[in-house]
Order: sequence, then C-alpha cells, then structure tokens
Amino acid sequence: MGNNLEFTNPGFLWLLLLIPILATWYYFVHKKDSATLKMASTKGFMQQSLLAKLKPLLYLLRLLAISSLIIALDRPRNVEVSKKTKTTRGIDIVMAIDVSASMLARDLKPNRLEALKTVATKFVSKRPNDRIGIVVYAGESFTQTPITSDKTIVKNTIRKIKWGQINDGTAIGMGLGSAVNRLKDSKAKSKVIILLTDGVNNTGFVDPKTATELAKGLNIKVYTIGLGTNGTALFPVAKDLNGKLIFRNAPVEIDEKLLRFIANETGGKYFRATDNKKLESIYDEINKLEKTKIEEFKYYNYQEKYRPLILLAGFLILIEMILRFTVYRSFI
Repeated sequence: MGNNLEFTNPGFLWLLLLIPILATWYYFVHKKDSATLKMASTKGFMQQSLLAKLKPLLYLLRLLAISSLIIALDRPRNVEVSKKTKTTRGIDIVMAIDVSASMLARDLKPNRLEALKTVATKFVSKRPNDRIGIVVYAGESFTQTPITSDKTIVKNTIRKIKWGQINDGTAIGMGLGSAVNRLKDSKAKSKVIILLTDGVNNTGFVDPKTATELAKGLNIKVYTIGLGTNGTALFPVAKDLNGKLIFRNAPVEIDEKLLRFIANETGGKYFRATDNKKLESIYDEINKLEKTKIEEFKYYNYQEKYRPLILLAGFLILIEMILRFTVYRSFI
C-alpha cells in the first residue's frame, strides 16, 4: 500500500513564478502607495509608527492568498494505492525421476541422484503457485506423490527418494506414461512433465513413443533432461561382502535421440546436464520458460486537498480586507 501526493493539473504550477515578480514589483513601488507631505522640519516624524512598518504585511497576505489559489488550481490530492494479486489457474507439473542404479554414478557430486534432489527441491520452492507431483521409475514406475499444492510434502518426498525402492532398469516409457496418467484429468491451463534420465530405455511394457503420443494428445509439454557427463563415469557395478557398492569407470550412454523426439513432439525442450552447475541452470531455465500468470489489481483512493487551500485563500483575503478598511484605513 502506498500513499502519494499528486497534482491533477500540474501546468498551473508555472503561475507560482508570478509571486516573486509581484513581490519585486511591490518592493520597488510600494512607496508610491503612501502620500507625501512637505514640511519645514521632519524631526517630529523621525519615529515611524509600528502600524506603518507592518503595512507590507497586507501585500504579503495577498501574495499568500494568490499562491494558495494557484496551488488549488493544480488540484492536489493524496492517492492511496492498494494492490491485490490474483493467481490464475496455475501450472500442473509432474517430475518423472529416474532412480535406477546408474543414478548413483559419481560424475556429479556427490552423485547424480543427490545432485538432482538438491536442484529439484530448489525448483519446487520457486513454484509457489503451481501444483507438483513426483513420479519415480527404474525397471518399473509408480507415483511417489500425486499432484499437490503442498510444497512441504513435495520437498519431503524428493528428499526421501533413494535407489533400490523398485526393480532396476530404465523404463523411460513407463516413467513418462505414469506422469501422463497423473496429468490426464488436470484442469490446469498448462500441463508440464519434466522427465529426467541418465540412460537408455531398456525395459518396461510401455513404448516411449506411445507415451509421447499420449502426452501430445493431452496437450502436455514434456521437458527432457539427459543427466551425465560426456565420456566415462564411475558407476556402481556390484556389492562387496559387506554390502558396500563397488564403482568402476564405464561409458556414459544416454538416448539423446529419444529424449529430443519426446521434447520436440510435445512442444518441450531437451537439455543435457553434464555437471551440477549445468543441471541447476537447466531447472532455472525451465522455471523461466513456464511462468504462472499472476494478475495484479490496483485500487486507488483519492483524497482531494484543494478545498482547504481555497478556504485558506479566502481567509487571508478576508483578513487583508478587514485590516485595510479598519486598522490601516488612515494609511490608504
């Protein structure tokens, strides 16, 4: 809420330049306002009376009255502005997250999955007006959290995601299909899936292209992210006798052709995240691309201030007239 003084007719303010001109004119010619009398000696009139000294106040009252009228012509008023925002029907977003064993690769720090969880949590915090759901997939898929506006639930779900919850593998078609299923009944104006994977579709009974056609038919935009460095990375390959994962260098393989196809067919965009910084910048870009429309309403309350100025000018003129025709009548 703001409170400001404004002038409706600011052009009249230029008339205030007349005030110093009128004051200067009075200074040089006010002596002509008094009658002169020639006398042989002026010793008896050396002490000027107090009333005579204060006579210029009459002109000052007039100038003040004119100034008040000029400012009143500018029509000053206080403007109290209050704002109210209204969020239109927001965006429904489903994040489909690959939780296969390869997400433990250490080309991102501390590993791909933990890096993603950090960035995804920040992304959720930046979407206060949208509903978000979480789907996880590996060899199969399931909904971790249905679409909800409760960001605390979504962020807690992301923090608890871990490897080993479901059979291993990379069923991109099933991950995408589950995300589409979450959005098929959505009434949101915009529906978005953020599909992240670090591998190649190698299992599942839903073909990725079939899932893409379903998304396209429901006007669901899919942003795809290929996660992994170029070249080789440390992947978990087995467990030792103590159950600790053993890592070895292996080539990074991501089906970028499929991910580009999914994004292009649905009006989305494909990204490649090769390190932590790039992954964060991708989610920031998606955040900028998908903006929820927010309407802002402004309410104005006007309080006119010119009336007191007119009353002040009238009062000053009245005082001047009373003084001029009573106390100073003999001086006129």
